[in-house]
Amino acid sequence: MRRTSKFRGHRTHGRGKRAGRGAGKRGGRGNAGLHKHKYIWMLKYDPDHFGRRGFKRHPSLITRDKTINIKQLEAMLPKLLADGKAREKGGAYTVDLKAIGYDKLLGTGRTTLKMNITVTSASVGAVEKVKGAGGSVESQEVGTSISRRKLPSKVGDEVSYELIEQKTAEAVPADKEK
Repeated sequence: MRRTSKFRGHRTHGRGKRAGRGAGKRGGRGNAGLHKHKYIWMLKYDPDHFGRRGFKRHPSLITRDKTINIKQLEAMLPKLLADGKAREKGGAYTVDLKAIGYDKLLGTGRTTLKMNITVTSASVGAVEKVKGAGGSVESQEVGTSISRRKLPSKVGDEVSYELIEQKTAEAVPADKEK
């Protein structure tokens, strides 16, 4: 026998006059009453519930670099050659990423192709990988102002890590230093 059928004929089903008529016994549903009868609860347990925090910059002030990784560039190379946006001369590919619409070259992926790349900025890892394949990167800035990377250097059988500092001043050509 179910509880409800047991209470048939007894007007309030054992709950009194007000309980069981909606959300009346719990002070409303959900967040109801946080500015009224649940105000003290809100101050104690959820003080950041109302209001805004932080700053929202205007979209016109936000600048985001359009980036491309080495593996993406290598995959795009046949299409760029077909469209005339890249050239091959003597086994080396010449690509101007500024002309294609990219601002920064990033170092995800591996390359075996010799590429001479012109770009506004490039990460330290990207420059190392392109130079390792026999190519070159011509950019105004490399990495951040000071980028610290852990590079392994073998000392006997142990591998020790040393911090390498590379400044953007090294990426500026000699004629612009004056």
